[in-house]
Amino acid sequence: MYRRVNQFLTYIITGWILITIALPAQAQTPATINSVLEGTIVDETTNLPLDGANINIEGTTNQTTTNEKGQFVLRTGQKFPYNIIITFIGYDKKIVLAGGSPVSVRLKPTSNELEDVVVVGYGTQKKTDLTGAVSSVSQTAIRQPLSSIDQALKGASSGVQVTQTSGQPGGGVSIRIRGGSSVQGGNEPLYVIDGFPVYNNSNTTGVTRGASVNPLAGINPSDIDRIDILKDAAATAIYGSRGANGVVIITTKKGSPRKGAISYEGSFGIQNVQKKIDVLNAKEFAVLRNEVLFDSRPAGGQFQYLTQQQIDALGEGTNWQNEAFQQAPMQNHQISVSGGSNNTQYFLSGNYNFQEGILKHTDFSRIAIRANVNAKPISKLTISANITASKADANVAPPGIIGSLLIMPPTATIYEPNGSYTLRNPFENIFANPIAALNETQNKLSTIRFLGTGYAEYEVIKGLKAKVLLGTDVNNDKEKYYIPSTIYEGATTDGQASLGNATTYSWLNENTLTYSKEFGKSSLTALVGFTQQESANERFTAGSQAFVTDDLSYNNLESGSVLIRPTSNTFDWVLHSYLSRVSYSYDGLYYLTASIRRDGSSRFGRNNKWGNFPSLSAAWNISNESFFERLQSAIGDLKFRASFGTTGNLEIGQYQSLATLYTLNYLLGGNIINGFAPQRIANDNLGWEKTYQYNAGLDLGIWHNRLSFSIDAYYKKTTDLLLNVEIPWTTGYASSLQNFGSVENRGLELGLKSKNIAGHFVWNSDFNISFNRNSVTKIGNNAQSYVSGNYIIQVGKPLGTFYGTVTDGILQTGEETEKGKFTGNATPKAGDRLYKDINGDGAFTTAADRAIIGDAQPDFIFGFINTFSWKGFDLSLFLQGTYGNKIINSNRQTLEMFTGQQNASTAALQRWIPQNPSTTMPRAKLDPAPIFSDRFVEDGSFLRVKDITLSYALPASLLDRIRISSVSFYVTGQNLHTFTRYTGFDPEVTSGNNVSPGTDSGIYPLAKSVVAGLRITL
Repeated sequence: MYRRVNQFLTYIITGWILITIALPAQAQTPATINSVLEGTIVDETTNLPLDGANINIEGTTNQTTTNEKGQFVLRTGQKFPYNIIITFIGYDKKIVLAGGSPVSVRLKPTSNELEDVVVVGYGTQKKTDLTGAVSSVSQTAIRQPLSSIDQALKGASSGVQVTQTSGQPGGGVSIRIRGGSSVQGGNEPLYVIDGFPVYNNSNTTGVTRGASVNPLAGINPSDIDRIDILKDAAATAIYGSRGANGVVIITTKKGSPRKGAISYEGSFGIQNVQKKIDVLNAKEFAVLRNEVLFDSRPAGGQFQYLTQQQIDALGEGTNWQNEAFQQAPMQNHQISVSGGSNNTQYFLSGNYNFQEGILKHTDFSRIAIRANVNAKPISKLTISANITASKADANVAPPGIIGSLLIMPPTATIYEPNGSYTLRNPFENIFANPIAALNETQNKLSTIRFLGTGYAEYEVIKGLKAKVLLGTDVNNDKEKYYIPSTIYEGATTDGQASLGNATTYSWLNENTLTYSKEFGKSSLTALVGFTQQESANERFTAGSQAFVTDDLSYNNLESGSVLIRPTSNTFDWVLHSYLSRVSYSYDGLYYLTASIRRDGSSRFGRNNKWGNFPSLSAAWNISNESFFERLQSAIGDLKFRASFGTTGNLEIGQYQSLATLYTLNYLLGGNIINGFAPQRIANDNLGWEKTYQYNAGLDLGIWHNRLSFSIDAYYKKTTDLLLNVEIPWTTGYASSLQNFGSVENRGLELGLKSKNIAGHFVWNSDFNISFNRNSVTKIGNNAQSYVSGNYIIQVGKPLGTFYGTVTDGILQTGEETEKGKFTGNATPKAGDRLYKDINGDGAFTTAADRAIIGDAQPDFIFGFINTFSWKGFDLSLFLQGTYGNKIINSNRQTLEMFTGQQNASTAALQRWIPQNPSTTMPRAKLDPAPIFSDRFVEDGSFLRVKDITLSYALPASLLDRIRISSVSFYVTGQNLHTFTRYTGFDPEVTSGNNVSPGTDSGIYPLAKSVVAGLRITL
């Protein structure tokens, strides 16, 4: 009723004003009407009508505004064609040539980002007021079909490297903002979702095997309104001990003070593996195995495996990759209701997502609901609630499945003649039938998540606002695993079942006071607050084996006659913080921001519970100086920024500073007794890693901001690294977690946005490129390096540095005496691989003759988005890539062993034989020693066609007849092609490990997909 009365009064007042204006005109000669132009103005992104947009005929005073349906009528003495100018607050001005009636115009939300409001820690700021390095992810990146919100960051912002850790549906990504800084601590950024801080670590109990499912995949990406990335310490220091790796602030959609709208989006797609690895077919493998056996035992003859006649009859054999990979469907459905009044706005949504994997019997599904409500019951009080609940389920690929598919011999079969599974590789190497494991293993994860925040903000006096925020994040993970007795992995145990459950409960309370005041040319904003967050985690596992039947799988553990020892544990942590920030600006010219946060964490030693994290930043908006006026026709905006700050990293797990015990069994009097033994020595001085960061930036807009630049140079150094360092054995322990060592990152970031063409046809571009140099500057106990597998951590070198042997050709006939000592074999033979003598001792040994052979750090990363619009059609092209990084192709190392015990890559066809004395590929032999070398370190550079989307929106004039606000159709292609020299499945791989990134060891490949969708708003 109130709303109707309000609208009625508005119509009366508006009518009175129009009559008042029109009456004097009646005394004049009526104007000649040569044309009547009708039209509709809508939002380009949502296709919702814009109420109150201004339409003016260029060169005249004739103008009008749109009604609540976005419609307008212009009666004019002008004859067609003529230009109309459309303006609306928050949208780009648009000039349209009207050649006739009606017209339909789509306005784009303002692209002058210097006037945008961005979300920062505990508040918002105009970009004109920013003194730190903050970037916003474009809507083109956010609107991609995504299984998790962190995937939207790929190539979307400078300084942010996003690498897939698994292509498993719902799989995780590894994110590095301005490089990795920690060795044993966390390197992932902090996520703040509607005000709630979340660290995206897996909550697994270990029951589900294989790649972990991304915890963020439970949050619906279609609910995301914007993503802002805080990169330098000036922006992240307000998050103190959790800000060292950057902060990703995610804001979900809200309602608007307009009539209610119901929207539906549905999409269906198909996925395929991007490529397959070339391996030997059955005939080629049989020849290889015969050759290996003859080399091992010449007396047995040349056909010890199969005769030539049998080889000729083989054919291609079993193509294990074809048997495992599939064309996989995917679908997504989203329905939302939004709207409200000036006092209350709401956004409600429901989502269903299902994605089958390109590996058979793998998938991911999500059901999610959201309710966001903002209300202003009285003029000084604002209340808001943001609540989401989701259930995500995944069938996870068994561990090692990709590697097994590659090395399983093509002469082996999936099934025996009696229909049962072939259990394993029939030759000397023992590994299981991968198709049997894929078909029969039950490897499931189910997650229920509730994440909600709510706040009340009250304006105590003019300019002073008090805000209290409460939030909770509840995760419950259930893991189920069953290996039946019918496959190799379960045959010896007669079936094995395991169950696990992990529950994490976290709550947050934030209390802040914000004061804002303008006096003269000065503006001041001050923030003070106290926050507290606590988290508790409980886990347990149980299992059994030796089942009477496989039919009940994990649903009846008591039917297994052999119990697997159960486990359970619980841990919690607490973080209390005091924070403050002051921002001052003068006359739109000079800006100064200072902040400090004091954190107290339960994770650290009693002498180091509290830490202080200050920052200071300043900016100078030169373009607003009076002496700059003569340049403003060419340079619209020019601002310098500089900052310094300190942040921390507390991601080390719980109780690391305390002396702890672990359970063990020991023999006493002939009986097995349970007991406890010391596990860790206490360290009362254990503290967080500290990162000091300097940043200098330049923002530049030229030609009325048709071209805008953002350039940042930074230096950050992380000290007091959390490392396990050796301690004297007299303590009773081998090592202790201590604060030792340092790592630095230096870099340059460039963002470029351009409005290439404006008018009927619109073309905009968004390009970013980042250069980062990572280096270890100090490690514990005055050591200069230490080796970890195929990696070395060495002072002066980046994290992720590969350490291995260097190949030096192939030993040829007659060179056995002279060069045989460089093969690493006791009895060298022509065709063996040669290696360089690194230490110059006249012989080759694997341990002594290793060198640095590359690293996983890219020279630069980049992203390039182009968007095109014309008469309702929109086309976006998103390119992404890296250059200069190396990858350890562990799959290739395995496939080039040529043992005849497992399959090999087609490189074996060029192997050394007397008739083909290759200088690059070694001979086949039964028991080669696996040696990691530069042969298996490949260039990981790539340019990927990340996303191409073509959409079409039906004209508003057509939709008015059926009373629908908007209808649009789209087709999206993702990962359609990757330009790379990498020979593996995909160059976008990483282990996600801080010490050993850039290793491709049987990682689930990333899929390419084509998706078609429909959006409707009523």
